[in-house]
Amino acid sequence: MTTDPSPPPRFAILEHTGAPDDATGRHFDLLVETGAACRTWRLMELPVADAGPVAALELPPHRLVWLERLEGAVSGGRGHARRLDAGGYRILSGDASDPAAATLLVLEIAGSILAGRLRLESVADGWAATLSRA
Repeated sequence: MTTDPSPPPRFAILEHTGAPDDATGRHFDLLVETGAACRTWRLMELPVADAGPVAALELPPHRLVWLERLEGAVSGGRGHARRLDAGGYRILSGDASDPAAATLLVLEIAGSILAGRLRLESVADGWAATLSRA
């Protein structure tokens, strides 16, 4: 039996404040490592296990450095980000072989705040993020 020594791909949840395009003043960025960048969604609230979907908006890919930074200013005067949670994930299912191109992803995530099965799905007006217990 062989084991894969490579670590699982990573995810992070950032609390983003002071973004000029966010009228509420605070949202959460979900970053999912997909090779050389992070696929990223803006969440107005954190998903709660078995509580239904949370509206999400896909953002341009973010740099991998945000998976490791604890906090810092966002370039271009776009506010401040602070990491709330991070961990690894594995893909349970999806509608594309490349997670960077999928319109449906089901991930098993292992963080201290977000843990379980996270479903990210493109819907008519954006995306929906639903967390359930594994």
